[in-house]
Order: sequence, then C-alpha cells, then structure tokens
Amino acid sequence: MHPVVKPALRRGWRDLNTVQFGMTPAHALTLGPMDTATGSFLELLNGTRGLPLLREEGRRMDLPEGHVDQLVEGLARSGLLDDARGGGPGAAALRDRKEVLDRLRPDLASLSVVTSEPGDAMRLLAARRTLRVQVRGAGRVGAVLAALLSGAGVGEVDVCDGGQVEPWDLAPGGLPADTVGERRAEAARRVVRRAAPDRPPRRTPGGAGGEGEPGWSLVVLAPRDDVAVHAPAPATAEPFLSSGTPHLYAGVVEATGMVGPLVLPGETGCAGCLDRTRADRDPTWPRMVAQWRSGRQRQVRPCDLALATTVAGLAAAHALAFLDGRLPSSAGARWECSLPGLQWHARPVWPHPECSCGAAEKGSGEQASEDGASHETMAEQRSSTEVRRRAHAARPAGTWRAHV
Repeated sequence: MHPVVKPALRRGWRDLNTVQFGMTPAHALTLGPMDTATGSFLELLNGTRGLPLLREEGRRMDLPEGHVDQLVEGLARSGLLDDARGGGPGAAALRDRKEVLDRLRPDLASLSVVTSEPGDAMRLLAARRTLRVQVRGAGRVGAVLAALLSGAGVGEVDVCDGGQVEPWDLAPGGLPADTVGERRAEAARRVVRRAAPDRPPRRTPGGAGGEGEPGWSLVVLAPRDDVAVHAPAPATAEPFLSSGTPHLYAGVVEATGMVGPLVLPGETGCAGCLDRTRADRDPTWPRMVAQWRSGRQRQVRPCDLALATTVAGLAAAHALAFLDGRLPSSAGARWECSLPGLQWHARPVWPHPECSCGAAEKGSGEQASEDGASHETMAEQRSSTEVRRRAHAARPAGTWRAHV
C-alpha cells in the first residue's frame, strides 16, 4: 500500500490541534487532537512511499513506535486515505494509459470523495471501462446523456434511434450542426466516440446479448416523443424485465424534466406499475393516454435547451451511481422539475400488485420477513443487500439479476 491523503478534499486547520478535510457539509470531516509532528507527517502521505519507508520517516521525526501505523489505519477508517497503487489489475492497466487517465482525473477525484476504502475510486473507474450501456433516443436529452456517459469512462455506449437529425435535435455536447440530415443513430454514435477518453474494447460480433457478447449493464430510455416521456408504454420495457436488465427513464415533456424511475427488475416499480397506479387514482387515465398516443404528433416539442441539458446531466449522474454499485434516489421514484420554478421533487413509483414484474410480490415477502425479524437481523439483511449492489460494478456486464 502507498497511502495518500485524498487530495480532492481541501485541508485547513481549525485551530492548532484540529484539522478539517473537505469544505462541504456532505463530505467534510475534522480530526483532532493532532500534534505538530503528526500534522507535518501528513505531508508525507502523498502516495510516493510505502509503509516501510513511512515508518522510517516517522522514526526520523521522533514519532512514537507504532504511531505511523495507527495514523494510517485511523485515516483509512475515516475514509480519508487512498492507495496510490490500489484498485487491482484493471486499475494498474488504466494507470499505464496516461493520456486516458488524464482525461478521467476529475472523475477519479470525484469518486475518491464518495468512496471510503483505499483504492476504491481507481477500481470503480477501471470497472466502468468493462460496462456496456445503451441509450434509446438521440434527441436533445439522449445524445447529450450518451456523450456524458462515454466521456465519464463507460467502456461502450450504444445509441438507438430512427429517422434523420433535425435542426431542433441539436445541442451543445450533443448532436452538432453539421449532422443535420444524417441518420440520428449514426450521428449520435459518432458523438459518443468523440467523447470517449479512448476506444471502447473490441466485442465479439453478434449484437447485444448475442453469443460471446454480454448484455447491457443498463439501458436508458430517453425518447424524443413527449408522450413516451410522460406515460412510458409498459410494453417497451418487457424485454428488459424478462432479461433482468436494469433500465432508467429520462426526458422532457411540456417544459417539465423527468429522471426516473430506475427500474431494477423484480425489485422496484416499473412502467407497468406506474401506469396501473395512475389508472387506480384517475379512471380517465387510460382514455387520456390513448388520445395522446393516437393524436396528431407535434413536429417540434417544448424541450428548451437548458432544461434538456439539466435532465441529461442528472440522468447521467444517476446512471453512473448505479453502474458504480450504488443505489441512486431514482430507484423506485421519478424526479420532476418544471419551468420556471425549477424545483426538483420526487414522486414514488410503488410496485403494483397486479403488475407482472413481480416487484410487489417481492416487497410483500420482504415486509413479512422483516415483521418477524430482530433489528440486528434487519440491519444484516440491508447490509448484505448493499454489498451485493456495490459488487455490481465489478461484475461482467449483463450479469445483474434481482437477488432473492
């Protein structure tokens, strides 16, 4: 191990004996009391020395025997320590690609802030390169979202859409002006390739899920059709539910941005659950949806540039959180933001008992199990669930399945 105090967190002394790491309340941490010699020793934790050399430096500074190991262990437990050579073989391979790593250093620094174990940030960044994501929709939201995922280090990002690029599809960071008239999917894939830090790994021919090729780690549905954003058709997601493929919805409808739900098949509410719940609350819902879908489609939809870019960025952040093994707040919920107020709020998407996705049945089973469990057992169950979710990022793409 080559310890390094996380450089992403700014350091400042609150007084002569207390040091604060980080500025923001979400991630700041104070440590103390800390003597002057130990404070000076922190400067040596910069990733250039292993523990044996650090112990020698500690003796030269007259630090007590074992003090260096205690300090390193304490910083590691606090989540303030990284390992300059940690992260496993994938991380080592990424370090050898300096030009690629330089593009991703801001993403690596961000990961170091939100991870706790030394080497985790580099491990997760390297794991992204093995993942495959498909974005369905190449409008103002979908194309930008796909480019963001590619630029953040996701190994393969595919884009699916039909038709030709129209002037109102263009967006900074998405489809450029010189693509008007080209096939949408091809133009968006070219944008994705340009955003990538390096070329994606070569895959065995045969298409997603074909022989020799893994399935999608995540599918993002970002339709240009505003009706499909507001009322996603359950049939569209049936292949993902049957294959156990996680999928996330995102888009803009009538100056309202929507991100979510993130659907974990068999665990969280899906588009079918959303549709049935709406019908329960409003008997006219099916009639209204039928009219919206069958009515004359507007050529240009109300999807202003700033809101579309905001939705793409938030959806990409939720997608990356999931791909890195965490459970974002869009799992089982839909985040909405409307102009001109721009206040985000979440609407839960509850599993519906009549939906064939099975999430409601699983939820009721877990509830019955927890009703008879001790607090300790419940905590262990939640901890085990979180460990399995965190392990997702290290698995080959397409191996995620709802656990039982």
